[in-house]
Amino acid sequence: METNFNHVYIFGTNIKTENDKQIISTLLNSTREIEQWNLDLEDIDSVLRIESKSLNADQIIKMIAQEDFKCIELSE
Repeated sequence: METNFNHVYIFGTNIKTENDKQIISTLLNSTREIEQWNLDLEDIDSVLRIESKSLNADQIIKMIAQEDFKCIELSE
């Protein structure tokens, strides 16, 4: 499967623990518009990478904020 990088969003977050990751995992896995995602807890910015053809960065940021986490889009 080929990745279209126009639909890949990269964010810095304040998601720091495995428990935090589990909370976000439940949200992201239940969102049908998200094709794939991953979170790097070992990175200083706790980088969240999301692939979605129908969601935009602002919508993703609002979703993450509903779980009381901060999320900012990182520039390319």
